[in-house]
Amino acid sequence: MTAEKKFTISIYRSDPSSGEKGFYQDFEVPLEEGMVVLDAVRYVEQNLDTTLAVRWNCKAARCGSCAAEINNIPALMCKTRIDKLNGNVKVGPMRAFPLVKDLVTDVSENFEIERKMPAFKPKEGLPEPWHIEQMDVQRSQEFRKCIECFLCQDVCHVVREHKKPYFGPRHMVKAASLDMHPLDSADRSEFLNKEGGLGYCNITKCCQEVCPENIAITDNAIIQEKERAVDDSYDPLLWLAKKLNR
Repeated sequence: MTAEKKFTISIYRSDPSSGEKGFYQDFEVPLEEGMVVLDAVRYVEQNLDTTLAVRWNCKAARCGSCAAEINNIPALMCKTRIDKLNGNVKVGPMRAFPLVKDLVTDVSENFEIERKMPAFKPKEGLPEPWHIEQMDVQRSQEFRKCIECFLCQDVCHVVREHKKPYFGPRHMVKAASLDMHPLDSADRSEFLNKEGGLGYCNITKCCQEVCPENIAITDNAIIQEKERAVDDSYDPLLWLAKKLNR
């Protein structure tokens, strides 16, 4: 009879309400073909320690709920295969957000930022029904794929370490999806510069490297927003046109 294969998974344990320092706890888990990190974490929760706090929902990389740091890299637990980790499986919470318990973090600040974002504002006098060219739809279509896992927020060193008023890459994607709508008339450049801290992003592209939807966050959203902001602030013709319109 073949012995059951097992591997060790190291999971971060901490309950901030207890005041005790967090630590990594090792568990032995049976290895199954095609197993992902979420399978292992759920096995621990169901069979070895029912006090483990973990957030998950669809297990299909569509909800973003199981975002964590796997071997110190932000990733979805449901999309990370055990056999790709070379026997080293260490799972911790996203460090950019306040810890609730174990692997669960409080990401509610992102929804507060969402509420601040100037909403879609259609141009005045548009004939109905609205018509949009397919090329305009495709231009911002990739931004609609965002599942709000907030991995891009977690990996951003400005959001995580510098405590500066930068909304973060997820919200630059949201702004870009609105600004690229051909029927939108809102001007978000000043808002993103002053309140969103757009200038603090130094375009390291780490955010798009961890995106599970492969959205070109830096190339197609942040850089475009930076260019709009520069034009808005320093282009003399645009400045004059705004003054005249006011």
